[in-house]
Amino acid sequence: MLDLTYEAPKPKIIAGAREDWELVIGMEIHAQVSSESKLFSGASTGFGAEPNSHVSFVDAAMPGMLPVINEFCVEQAVRTGLGLKAEINLRSAFDRKNYFYPDLPQGYQISQLYHPIVGEGEVLVELGAGVARLVRVERIHLEQDAGKSIHDMDPANSFVDFNRTGVALMEIVSRPDIRSPEEAAAYVLKLRQILRYLGTCDGNMQNGNLRADVNVSVCRPGDYERFRESGDFSHLGTRCEIKNMNSMRFIQAAIDVEARRQIAILEDGGTVTQETRLYDPDKNETRSMRSKEEAQDYRYFPDPDLLPLEIEQGWVDDIAATMPELPDDKKARFMRDFGLTDYDANVLTAELDAAGFFEQVAKGRDGKQVANWVINELFGRLNKEGLSIDASPMTGAQLGGIIDLIASGDLSGKMAKDLFEIIWTEGGDPAEVAAARGMKQVTDTGAIEAAVDDIIAANPAQVEKAKANPKLAGWFVGQVIKATGGKASPQMVNEIVAAKLGL
Repeated sequence: MLDLTYEAPKPKIIAGAREDWELVIGMEIHAQVSSESKLFSGASTGFGAEPNSHVSFVDAAMPGMLPVINEFCVEQAVRTGLGLKAEINLRSAFDRKNYFYPDLPQGYQISQLYHPIVGEGEVLVELGAGVARLVRVERIHLEQDAGKSIHDMDPANSFVDFNRTGVALMEIVSRPDIRSPEEAAAYVLKLRQILRYLGTCDGNMQNGNLRADVNVSVCRPGDYERFRESGDFSHLGTRCEIKNMNSMRFIQAAIDVEARRQIAILEDGGTVTQETRLYDPDKNETRSMRSKEEAQDYRYFPDPDLLPLEIEQGWVDDIAATMPELPDDKKARFMRDFGLTDYDANVLTAELDAAGFFEQVAKGRDGKQVANWVINELFGRLNKEGLSIDASPMTGAQLGGIIDLIASGDLSGKMAKDLFEIIWTEGGDPAEVAAARGMKQVTDTGAIEAAVDDIIAANPAQVEKAKANPKLAGWFVGQVIKATGGKASPQMVNEIVAAKLGL
C-alpha cells in the first residue's frame, strides 16, 4: 500500500465582482470498450476505415434486425468495475433512450438508466507527493455509441458516417466531488491510466475513445460541505454540462471559463439555466448547445429486444482472479523493491509499457541507477523525437548492457552517454561496440599514476595552490582525464591525485 495522507476536497476559490465562490464538478467519462466487435453486432470497431464500411444491418437499424449482446464487452465492464473497487450488479438491464439525431439510425440509444452493470466505486487521485483523496464513482453503465456527422465536406450538405454506431461505451459517472479544474484533469488522467492498465479502454482521446462530459456549478463558500454528507446537492447552484471534452488542457480551461460565466450571471441577479454547452478553445468560451434534458425527456423504457442481464458470481470471481497489477500497487512495489522516490515511481508507472521496460532493465541491477537512465536519458530522447516507448530504437537489453558497463567500471558516466548515443543511432551490443571503439575506461593504477606524476611535475605552481586550497585539486583531475583521452576512471584519478598532493 502507498503511504498517503488523505485530504478532504479543497475547493478552488474564484473571486467574483462582489463575493467569493466555490466550484462543484462532476464528470461523466465515456470510455470506448476495447473490443474487436460492437456491443450488439459483429461489426468491426477498427478506427480509420472508409466511412460506412463497418456497419451491420443491426447498426443501420434495418427492419427486423435484433441486437445480440457481446459477452466480451460485458466482461470488460465488470473488469473495469473491479479495478475501481466498485460493486458489480449481478442483475442489470438495458433501456431505450429516445431522441432523434441524424447519426442515430435507430432513433434511440440502447443504454442503462435504472439498472446499471456496475454500482458505486472510487478513484484515488494523487494531488502531490504523498497526498491524495478519493473521488467517488456513482455508477458505470454500458451503452452504444452514435455515429458521426460531418459538416465540412460540402457547403450545402452534411454527411453521416455510421462506423462508430453501436460501438460499446462505458459511461463512468462520478459524484460531484471534484473541486477545481486541476483536480478534474488529474481525475481523468488517473482514470485513463487505470483503464489502460486493465486493458478495457485504450484511452486514446485524440480518436475520441475517451471523452469527458463535465458538469460545472458554483456555490458560496462552505455550502458544498454542508450538503455533501447527506448527498443532497439540490441546494447548490444549477449545473451546466460541457460536452465531449477530449483534452486535459481544454477540460481545465472550459471549467474555469464556465464557472466565471455562471458567477457573472448570478452576481448580476440572473439565474443560471441548466443546459448542455460546448467549449470553443479558439474563443475560450462556452456556448449553448441545447437545454439540459431530464430522464423523462428521453422517454426511457426497458428495451423489449433484450432480456435483463443475469451474471453469476462465479464468473465475476474468475475475472477478479485474472486482474493485473494496478498503478497504485505497482508504484508501491517499485518504491519498496527498487528504493525509488515517489516522483520516480510516478513517472515510471504512468504508462504500463514504460513500467514494463523499466522492470525489464532493473532486474538484477541497481533500481535507482536504472530509473535515472530510463527517466533522464531514454524518456528524454523519446520525448525529443516524439516516439512512444514501444517505438524506441533502444531495447531494454541494450540499455541494461550500458548500465552493466558502468557498474563494472569499464565506462565512466560521460563515456556511457556517448555509447548511449551510438547504440541509439546505430544499434549493436553495447559491450562489443565499446570494445571495438576503444571506449573502455582506464582503471590501471600504474597508468593513471604515471599520468598524474607527469601533470604534477609540469605544474609546480598549481601544486602549491592546490595544497593551500584543496578544492583546486579538481584542476589536476581534469588534466589527467584529458591526457588519457577521457578514458581514465574519474574516481581513481581523484583518489590518486589526493594521495600524491597529500590532501
